[in-house]
Amino acid sequence: MNAHSIRFAVYYGAFYFTLGAFLPYFPIWLEGRSLSPEWIGWISAAGLIGRTLISPLAARWADKSARRRDPVLILAIAAVFLFALHAPTTSPWVLAGLSFLAGASFYGQIPLMDAFAMREDQNGFLVFGKVRAIGSALFIVSNFAAGALISHAGSESVLSWVIVGAALVAVSARLLPEGVRLNHGSEKHASFLDLWKLVRGPFGLALLASALIQGAHGFYYVFSAVTWSAQGHSELIIGALWASGVVIEIVFLWMSGHGFLSRLTPPVLLMVGALASILRWGLLALSPPLWVLFMLQNLHALTFAATYLGFLRYATHMLPERYSATAQGINSALSGGVIMVIVSAVSGYLFSRVGAAGFAAMIVPAILGLILALLLSRQSSFPNTGEMD
Repeated sequence: MNAHSIRFAVYYGAFYFTLGAFLPYFPIWLEGRSLSPEWIGWISAAGLIGRTLISPLAARWADKSARRRDPVLILAIAAVFLFALHAPTTSPWVLAGLSFLAGASFYGQIPLMDAFAMREDQNGFLVFGKVRAIGSALFIVSNFAAGALISHAGSESVLSWVIVGAALVAVSARLLPEGVRLNHGSEKHASFLDLWKLVRGPFGLALLASALIQGAHGFYYVFSAVTWSAQGHSELIIGALWASGVVIEIVFLWMSGHGFLSRLTPPVLLMVGALASILRWGLLALSPPLWVLFMLQNLHALTFAATYLGFLRYATHMLPERYSATAQGINSALSGGVIMVIVSAVSGYLFSRVGAAGFAAMIVPAILGLILALLLSRQSSFPNTGEMD
């Protein structure tokens, strides 16, 4: 990696090192503050709602900014203070408000960074897959390390980890290249009318295809650990299953800028993600033996990483630069917010009635995503050489 790539890799590493503790263990910290399960659910949802509402606005701000780094840095600094404000309070109402703001400022950074990094990739300064893979690797490290810390020091250590991690994210954001827009003064900025016209075209197909395929992970994210535990697998095995999925994701992202992977067009990547989803969720619904579970976890490289990369490539190579961050922000709000909330809610209903067989319902959004990806491939022409990445 060159120095330019290292700066981005450090940022992604710091962000996912923080996320690896925050995502699975923040509810444990809330439980340690003697909050009820209902309040834990509402407070956690508040962060997701903040991400959903604020990400598109922050992304639009980023597309208008003279320097791509500035919005990321401001959000990163805000996240440090907002996480720190969690420490002195046990009021559920206050924590819900802080969660909304912290979720907006923390999660809101990633669509901006993805757009920034993909633009640098397009300009030949870095290979996106490699710097993003560093983040996934640090997520695994953090997941295991934070779990060990909680076992030793208790639930309060979660917030300390997150605050320190958020501070590292802010420092790493400050070290990013400025990302000056050379044509900023004469550039036409996206209006809501322009965005609506885009959504009504092929971009809308890419957006919905990505959101549906990613949203199909909802049952997996919420109930896979519970399902596998009920099937008799230990916490260590469940952790290994999750880790194996992320490891194969890292390998895919690392190799995505090379060989035939670099030549896959956005619709092809989305279709591959959808087909893998249909296979993965269909077989998981049959409660297969452990060795099959590990094999199915390899499909995470396709159901998540291929879908993720497919939309990134579409937004970077098929949209004008002035839309790049906004496109990522809308995608984040839809796939990680609206669709995920709906699928997660339906998943709870399914799990309470049919258990592991609820995985099969995730085939429905995957099929819808496949249909939209097929339509996308017919409505737009895409370069089919290594210049895609």
